[in-house]
Amino acid sequence: MGAPLKNAGLVGLGLIAGVAVSLQFSAMAYKAVASSMPPEELRVLADVYGLIKSDYVEAVDDKQLLGEAIAGMVGALDPHSAYLDQKAYAELREGTEGRFVGLGIEIAPGSGGAILIVAPIEDAPAWRAGIQPGDLITRIDDLSVQGIGIDDAVKKMRGAAHTSVTLTIARKNVRAPLRIVVAREQIVQKSVKGKIVEPGYGWLRVSQFQEPTVDDMAARLAALYKQEPHLKGLVLDLRDDPGGLLQGAIGVAAAFLPKGAEIVSTNGRLAGSKQRFYGRPEFYSLRGDSDALARLPAVFKSVPLVVLVNTGSASASEIVAGALQDTKRAVILGSRTFGKGSVQTIRPLSNDSAVKLTTARYYTPAGRSIQATGIVPDFPVDEHADGDGINGVRTREADLARHLSNDLERNDLERTRQGASERRDDVEDDMRAATMERKRTRLEYGSADDFQLRQALRHLKGLPLQLSRQVGSAAPAR
Repeated sequence: MGAPLKNAGLVGLGLIAGVAVSLQFSAMAYKAVASSMPPEELRVLADVYGLIKSDYVEAVDDKQLLGEAIAGMVGALDPHSAYLDQKAYAELREGTEGRFVGLGIEIAPGSGGAILIVAPIEDAPAWRAGIQPGDLITRIDDLSVQGIGIDDAVKKMRGAAHTSVTLTIARKNVRAPLRIVVAREQIVQKSVKGKIVEPGYGWLRVSQFQEPTVDDMAARLAALYKQEPHLKGLVLDLRDDPGGLLQGAIGVAAAFLPKGAEIVSTNGRLAGSKQRFYGRPEFYSLRGDSDALARLPAVFKSVPLVVLVNTGSASASEIVAGALQDTKRAVILGSRTFGKGSVQTIRPLSNDSAVKLTTARYYTPAGRSIQATGIVPDFPVDEHADGDGINGVRTREADLARHLSNDLERNDLERTRQGASERRDDVEDDMRAATMERKRTRLEYGSADDFQLRQALRHLKGLPLQLSRQVGSAAPAR
């Protein structure tokens, strides 16, 4: 990563292939490798290209053919590396402002060639249409997604504002496929909200890490303090937050930690990827030289803090949870997070396209790698009083094909996957029983029906908690 993150890291919002991740745009020169490229393999590649041009049943456009070859080469590395054509690259750069035309979903490669919904963005068209985390897209309009690749699927779902697309959805425990029509809209996402939920207790929700997130968070915290100057506790809600700007994650964590505390480190093959990031303005300020946290009331450095997470909490939100957990500044409550612990760097190419390449893993202040393991909560608590609902059967990073391994816990990965499989089996039984009783509506975070929030408030008050039925398989990480 560049020196104190002055090269703005951007994340694609909406329909950018892959889980939202911490990204860096880089114009760095990279080592020429043409002289070391294997001549025999290049000859075979040229032969195949020639055969397609001469013998394929229909004429093939050179640009399209070579673009697909590049996309296949990069996409075979891991679920988050990708070739971005000119349109996808432009959309990626625009996404950092939290303003884009799309459906409002974060996606990743799913099982069986389907496309996994990691999380719908709150209040976006897909969210309002009823799309849920863990859903699998099998068809886009009348086109099967089998074999078309996630980049092409993204292009099919993109379009002009006020047009619509029909998604065929496979949902866990729903036998028949669901056909859901979603309108494309200009989306301006507000990533921070909050309120006083009880006298003395506040709730702050961050749904995505964007350019305005740190400023918006600081303003919201100041407003909460003005409304309730005698705060006894605060709940930071990162559930279904798929990530975003690394700077945003650093700023959110820095608001609650001592000034200058280490937030996260990265390590990869390149010298520039071996860095440590601290809670100082140069690491989180994106809007000039102003420090949004400078005027924050001092109470937020010490107020008792609970962080809510679930399987939809990924990447930048895991950085925040990991930093607050390692420093014992907060307790983590909920379920194990997604496990997205890698950094992608954007390398622009000469034709206005780019390559999004995984270049590093990130680590918590205590040196833990989150990749493929996630953050394990200190207090495992189900989504509902009678079980974890759909959250218990969601796909995690470790379930994705070609996922990057955890370099610090290679021997533990199989146990992690086995434990996840066992949890899914148990939770499926719970879900069937719960479905027999009632059909749940969408949970509104921060509402009176938010069971995990209620448990977080109980912890802040020193009252006993109703822990998850699966507590034996999700022991505290400390």
